Amino acid sequence: MGNPSGPGAFPVLDSLIAPSISPTVNGCSKESDHFYEDRNFQGRHHECMSDCADLHPYFNRCNSVRVESGCFMVYERPQYLGHQSFLRRGEYSDNQRLIGVNDCIRSCRMIPMHRGSYKIRLYERPDMSGQMHEVSDDCPSVQDRLRMSDISSCNVMDGHWLLYDQPNYKGRPYYLRPGEYRRSLDWGGASPRIGSLRRITDFN
Repeated sequence: MGNPSGPGAFPVLDSLIAPSISPTVNGCSKESDHFYEDRNFQGRHHECMSDCADLHPYFNRCNSVRVESGCFMVYERPQYLGHQSFLRRGEYSDNQRLIGVNDCIRSCRMIPMHRGSYKIRLYERPDMSGQMHEVSDDCPSVQDRLRMSDISSCNVMDGHWLLYDQPNYKGRPYYLRPGEYRRSLDWGGASPRIGSLRRITDFN
């Protein structure tokens, strides 16, 4: 597998995963994300049903988001750069309060649904070298379970994953798609320090 991104292509946001909230619109069979200029779903809005590298032509600011189905990553800059946050189905009436972002959302990426197995190989050194651990389920503490505190490279074999720089799925999240990440910069990490990781499985 080739590297799915260049350095910084999956940058991060210091935010929590927003709680799953039943949206106003139900039964949407295709991934759908609505961006609103103002809080509480007011003002001009844009519906996104796939990856969008530049949202700026559709609105000048974004203060609330409604995800009718699926999961998305949102980024503060075009071309999937800058701080990011993970959004699943629900209503986010105030971006700053609920997901920790200001009014700058400039691109978004749809996360494909994955129903098969999950597998990721974690390496202590760059270029998939050094000590290696293969993980196929959620890991709330990399240090306790794997006796590792630094992950310098990894190979996502199956599924989509989130890494966190703190244990118990806290701190800065890093989104990983299938492929090879030869250094922490490839997933947007400022350092190789990783505290926990989990599979992206909740698409409801």
